[in-house]
Amino acid sequence: MERRFSCPTCGKCCYGQLPLSLDDALAHADRFPLVVMWTPVRQGGRSFDITAELGITIKLRKRRLAAVQITPCAYLPPSFACPELTEDGLCAIHAEKPQRCRTMPFSAYRDEKDQGDLLLPRPAWLCDVSPNAPVVYRDKGILAREAFDAEHAQLVRAATILKPYAEWLLDSVPSLGAELQKVAMKPSSGQVVVSFATLIPRLPKLDIYEFAEKQLPIMKALAEKTAGDPALADYHKRYADMAGEWERIARA
Repeated sequence: MERRFSCPTCGKCCYGQLPLSLDDALAHADRFPLVVMWTPVRQGGRSFDITAELGITIKLRKRRLAAVQITPCAYLPPSFACPELTEDGLCAIHAEKPQRCRTMPFSAYRDEKDQGDLLLPRPAWLCDVSPNAPVVYRDKGILAREAFDAEHAQLVRAATILKPYAEWLLDSVPSLGAELQKVAMKPSSGQVVVSFATLIPRLPKLDIYEFAEKQLPIMKALAEKTAGDPALADYHKRYADMAGEWERIARA
């Protein structure tokens, strides 16, 4: 089996939340509203093994397990474009864009053998999968793999920080474990949003005050942009809460 794919740079995929490597989250703290996204994958589910390798595992009922992906993330509603998407559908930071964008449509958060459906365009996306597009995936193997390997290397490096961080936070906040179990047992997948500030103690070389100054105006702007829209009430509350959190840190 082989699949063809070419990106027409239509910008249609540049909407909603964007998973980031830890390196990219820190490098783009002045651009994106950052959170840490915790995504449970039940035992037997897609990419359980690689999620457990890069993240942590938690116990569920009946002796079952869930692996939890711990992901720094640009936190945006699905209807919101990336702040660096230009009006003509191009990337304003193409030369320094996050590795996640470079690896698209593949994803190092998944096993290499489980990439085929990522090459099927979503509705309204203009990806070229015609016979004229180059073959990029054959016999469950990625052919041009430089970007995929680079993203995987970033995730492996980040795991040395994110895994102990996750275990520490679960021990410190028991309600987080209960929430993850609740989300993991839902029929459809779900996520738990955690403030990026919880990760700061695990990054001793980071200037927390400088970081807060970068995040504060982004969170304030998004809190204002989402105010008054019932469909975005959850986003508004989180943006407002995180703006308050970063403001307290910046003033300390």
